[in-house]
Amino acid sequence: MVQAKPGGERQVLESMYSMIALVFILVACVELCDAATVVDVYRLIQYDISGAPFGSRLANLNHHAGSLHFAPGSDLSRTVLIIPLRELNISFVKEYITQNQPLGGLLFLLPQIFSIENRERAKSNHQTDGEELLKNDLAELEKLLIHSKIPYPVYFAFEDDDIEAVLADVKRNDATGQPATATTGGYKLVVSVPEPKKRASPTITNIQGWLSGLKTDGDANQLPTIAVVASYDTFGAAPALSVGSDSNGSGVVALLEIARLFSVLYSNPKTRGRYNLLFGLTSGGPYNYNGTHKWLRSFDQRQRESIDYAICLNSIGSGDNDLWIHVSKPPENAYIKQIFEGFSNVAEELGVKVGLKHKKINISNPRVAWEHEQFSRLRVTAATLSELSVAPELLESTGSLVDGRPFVNEAAIIKSVKLVAESLARHIYGHEGKNVQIFADNSSLAVNPSYIKSWLDLLSQTPRVAPFLSKNDPFILALKKELEDHTDEVNVQHEVLDGMFTFYDSTRARLNVYQVASVTFDLLLLLVLGSYLIVLFSFLVITTRGLDDLISLFRRPPSRKVKTA
Repeated sequence: MVQAKPGGERQVLESMYSMIALVFILVACVELCDAATVVDVYRLIQYDISGAPFGSRLANLNHHAGSLHFAPGSDLSRTVLIIPLRELNISFVKEYITQNQPLGGLLFLLPQIFSIENRERAKSNHQTDGEELLKNDLAELEKLLIHSKIPYPVYFAFEDDDIEAVLADVKRNDATGQPATATTGGYKLVVSVPEPKKRASPTITNIQGWLSGLKTDGDANQLPTIAVVASYDTFGAAPALSVGSDSNGSGVVALLEIARLFSVLYSNPKTRGRYNLLFGLTSGGPYNYNGTHKWLRSFDQRQRESIDYAICLNSIGSGDNDLWIHVSKPPENAYIKQIFEGFSNVAEELGVKVGLKHKKINISNPRVAWEHEQFSRLRVTAATLSELSVAPELLESTGSLVDGRPFVNEAAIIKSVKLVAESLARHIYGHEGKNVQIFADNSSLAVNPSYIKSWLDLLSQTPRVAPFLSKNDPFILALKKELEDHTDEVNVQHEVLDGMFTFYDSTRARLNVYQVASVTFDLLLLLVLGSYLIVLFSFLVITTRGLDDLISLFRRPPSRKVKTA
């Protein structure tokens, strides 16, 4: 009987230790056991220009959620502000960013109309006043963010029921003067991703295809060439959302359709023109058309001199009926007059108004505002056709968050295709000034709206920021295959992007939203569980060993001297 006592005590003590360990495990898990929702988020771009940092410089997030209803004077250094675009206060955001005020992070909630997956309004080109206002607000916000250095994480997400329910709770708590903190609880936003790393030697890829003109026997002279060019890559505040449906998805779609139309004409020797046609899909457009520069430099002098003129297509899908031809040479130049008159005549027949904009280039200035300027710097006659009357600033309007599928007008692209194709054809076949429709509707040479729509849909779902596209990206391979179907001698050129631009990865992530309890709740829970276990332990000892054994557990053991005596 005497030997059984230590074993019984040991069992009771082991049970007690197990229960205490369970208490600590439960308390440790209190903050993480109640996940409210998981959201796809898209990080603000992080990049450098000549070593100067821009964009969001951090990616990891682990702070409590807050709203714009926070109390004045609140410490937001460990708070992620959730800001719906519909409630955007651009002055507040600008103040916090420009004055470097402490903030844990920013999460902007965008309406579904700006989502890549949104197709509900793809067939409708009518914009409400509310949508136009949202577009303007988002464009202003994006301009602010991409030109600022922000020392905390900035993410974009799209509105849905889950995140809106979380925001409603956060607003309610903030309005009552109980913002989320470690002591009050609330919601915690967590993004766990590796530290952003530099993209080493990002590649830009140019794709070109030729349609050879008809050369008569005994003609030793090289045929003249007309080039049709469009830059296909984009740049925006969130690289994973930068699809550029209009800039410059519309230009790419138009180029492919023009190549398809002329491939039909040039497939028959009887209708093949005495001009070579060169189709170029270039990369590096947002970065001073760096890809175009390297593409042209790869030509030998003879090839460049053979180019009669080049037409660059840029943002032709959301205008009404106004287009502009931008040139670097004076309007009085004979070639420029010929190009403008040819386009103007066809535009009048189509009910489109075409204007001429002359902007002299400065060779010493590295800024290249339009793609045709890269041709002009090499003394090649060129022009850019665009709905934009003024060139955008560097890294602006080249695939922004507001440039999505619902805001592109397919009819505008079809008109632009007709304008370019008809103008080129009349020049090639000597029908300038004549009312001859070579690409007439309902003929075998008619523009194909289905073809335009399918490619526009693809481009509107494909982010195309060049530093994040590999050489063998499926999209680049798709462009190459499409040119191979309609042209000859398709070549692909891989180059390294200009070293003045540096980009960082980690463009998208998963945001975990946890509903966390307050420290007060944790302490109360610990007190309740501890009290319960003490009562349970006391009951077990009394019923199995008796009250004296329970009291003996809390007695001070006799000293060693007493035992020796």
